[in-house]
Amino acid sequence: MRACLRILLAMALLGASVGRAQEFEGKRLVTASLVSSVTDIVPGQPFEVGLLLEMAPGWHTYWEYSGDAGLPTRISWTLPDGFVAGPIQWPVPEAKLEPGDIQTYAYGDRVLLITTIVPPPGLLPGATVTLRAKASWLVCLEICIPGSAELELTLPVGDSAKPDNAALFEAFRSQIPSAEKPPNSLTWKRRGGDLTLTVGGLLAGETFSVFPLPAPDQEVGHPKSVGGDAVKIPVAGPFRGVLAIGEGASRRAWYVEESSAESSSASASAPVPTTGLWTALLYGLLGGLILNLMPCVLPVISLKIFGFMKQAGEEPGKILIHGLAFMAGIFAWFLGLAVLIIALRAGGTEVTWAFQFQNPWFNVAIGSVVFVFALNLFGVFEIVLPGQASTALESAGSTGGLGGSFFQGVFATLLATPCTAPFLGTALGFAFGQSAVVILAMFASVATGMALPYLLLSAKPGWMRFLPRPGAWMEKLKQFMGFPLLATLLWIFAILGGQRGVEGVLWFGCFLLSLAFACWLYGSFCGPLAKFRTQVIAILFAVTSVSVGGWFFLGEKFARAGTETTDEIAWVPFSTQELKSLRESGKTVFVDFTADWCITCKFNERTAINTPAVREMLAARSVVPMKADWTNANPEITAALKSFGRVGVPFYVIYPPGGEPIVLPELLTEAIVIEALKKLP
Repeated sequence: MRACLRILLAMALLGASVGRAQEFEGKRLVTASLVSSVTDIVPGQPFEVGLLLEMAPGWHTYWEYSGDAGLPTRISWTLPDGFVAGPIQWPVPEAKLEPGDIQTYAYGDRVLLITTIVPPPGLLPGATVTLRAKASWLVCLEICIPGSAELELTLPVGDSAKPDNAALFEAFRSQIPSAEKPPNSLTWKRRGGDLTLTVGGLLAGETFSVFPLPAPDQEVGHPKSVGGDAVKIPVAGPFRGVLAIGEGASRRAWYVEESSAESSSASASAPVPTTGLWTALLYGLLGGLILNLMPCVLPVISLKIFGFMKQAGEEPGKILIHGLAFMAGIFAWFLGLAVLIIALRAGGTEVTWAFQFQNPWFNVAIGSVVFVFALNLFGVFEIVLPGQASTALESAGSTGGLGGSFFQGVFATLLATPCTAPFLGTALGFAFGQSAVVILAMFASVATGMALPYLLLSAKPGWMRFLPRPGAWMEKLKQFMGFPLLATLLWIFAILGGQRGVEGVLWFGCFLLSLAFACWLYGSFCGPLAKFRTQVIAILFAVTSVSVGGWFFLGEKFARAGTETTDEIAWVPFSTQELKSLRESGKTVFVDFTADWCITCKFNERTAINTPAVREMLAARSVVPMKADWTNANPEITAALKSFGRVGVPFYVIYPPGGEPIVLPELLTEAIVIEALKKLP
């Protein structure tokens, strides 16, 4: 029915558009014009042209997906030979809920629809080029009136292009959705025809909106908020749309789409991916096997098998039965842990394999666990059960019969805690983000790997001669196993880098430093021979180190890292020729010599340069901001620094028209920058 209504509306508008001016009751509803982002066309160099639609108060035109009603604006280009026009780049619209529960996505006041134009390389400087476009739109208030215009724009061909209409283009360019991954974590959960999107990492008071971009003939309902950080979307089939975070000019947007690797489904229409799961189960099996080579476990294997032989009177069948009972004890321990985890998270939301890694805070938690247990394997500290507890557990499992063999399996696994904890701790962290079935499968896989030698040797006791002899090599192997954990930590760093940027990885690394110090304190001063007073003081310092590190590095610093765009100044890339050209044209230029790896540069940019007061002053004095990014080697920037006798960054220079350059201090304040700009004409 909705598709039929859309077709009828389009037919009615086509019929009504003949001979109809874009006026209503003598009032101009839409003023259309073409504007360019440059003053000149440079052969072969892409530039932008925008269709500027300025609407009368209260009237609106439509986005590329207009919703339940309306029609999107269309542009048909007529260009000279060799010119190529790209698609329309649509800024984020506003959602309008019209009477009758009609949801539309529209633009009010004015909108700039940007198109990238690529000219051919063979244009002759000095010539002029005329670009023609036929635009058609629908403008609505209480009624809808179609409009159209045939527009043209003539530009000269030159050797260099200067920015034109920069503020206008920047205002709307910042509202165009990005194809990059959003900085916030996204949780998709599907139940039949309803899809719920939860947005993580929102700041206090920060809002978000979702705008659908359905495929042809795909039906999508109205997104409705179901909480401060979640929205429900009735949609059949994979969802694609735009996520916008924030309000007004500071709003930013990203294209998003539901992915089977990221969504949880209560129906068979969204199967859970199995490749990563089977790989993880294989790693669990190998991890269980490796546990048997640890110093706490390997010497016990032969003793246990000899114990089975003694109890069974060397009858092969009975030896195997005792081995199976021992295996059952190992499985009981591991599966008991799995059941405990399932019980602890029974009230949580079920998610699919590997989805939890989209949450940066989960990555911080699991990364910390991996790091701590890597330090344990390296010998920074040891995990040791109290002596009395170890003796009691060993005595409890010393009874004879199959029951004794079963409990020996349980207690042998528990007594191996100093060696198994790093592996189990990491597995526990990963398992907390899985479904109940995956948790059971993971721990059953580890149990299978650890129990496998006991099963084989119970069936073939003669194979014990193939067991490696215990020795110092076991400690070396234990230390070696810390490096795979560090490799896992690097992988987590890579994920965090995409979620929180370089700054987020830096703050997490600082927290790990405080965590490492706490582990060293525990390992150095909390041994079994240490005095009680010494242990208490060391633990207090360790807890303080972790607490202060978490508060200082993982508080506001990490939470805000990578979640906001701090640079709102329209910087011009540095070049000596461009600087010379701007000065000759009478422009004042502020040059920021900076680099991504320069901490002082970033501090100055956030606290002293990219502030509302400084941005306002730059605009008031018509100062051109130019950024000399020295992150990668740049001979031109190096030469410019050397001309002032400088060999590093930060460095700040104001070039007034016709005057000597003004050098600002390396450590800036907002007041210093404003005072320097006030002295300019």
